[in-house]
Amino acid sequence: MTLEVRPVTADRWQELADFFGPSGAFSHCWCTWWRQTSNEFSAGLRDGGAGNRALMHAVVEAGSEPGLLAYRDGEPVGWISVAPRPQFGRILRSRRIGPPTSEANDERTWSVVCFWIPRTERGKGVATALLDAAVEHARARGATTLEAYPVDAADGRLPSSNVFTGTVAMFTRAGFVEIGRRHGSQLVVRRSL
Repeated sequence: MTLEVRPVTADRWQELADFFGPSGAFSHCWCTWWRQTSNEFSAGLRDGGAGNRALMHAVVEAGSEPGLLAYRDGEPVGWISVAPRPQFGRILRSRRIGPPTSEANDERTWSVVCFWIPRTERGKGVATALLDAAVEHARARGATTLEAYPVDAADGRLPSSNVFTGTVAMFTRAGFVEIGRRHGSQLVVRRSL
């Protein structure tokens, strides 16, 4: 069956929470790592990730749409985090992937920072469907540029836990071009919308 992709809004919070489960997607992250400093994120891991869960819940309740869920037969099967780049303080502070200071607060540049797809759903086109939907989602909300920070898995040696930002090959197929490679396999790709 075809995948349906929808933004996570306040009325879909429980669907995201149920999908992420008790481990908060991966190691109690709740897809908040990019939104916090290292100290804040570490503090949010206490009590089984309760702080990180609370942060993501607050983001959703404030009216932001922090990402998209893919559904098959009405059940979530994948997540992509996509939002205006200024929401991701860790990117803005990064010497490796961060933008020039003059571009840091540009709300028209959006970022794709994470995918979470359970093992049972990998290799079924979920990530591609999510990325395609993220492009349209960002464009529909006024973005002029979509940026991402994938890893180069050309040699095929990266463990699955290292590809949560996606792979260069996937983004290249979706029309993104490399604009910077500052550290090993981590780089910046961009697509004009």
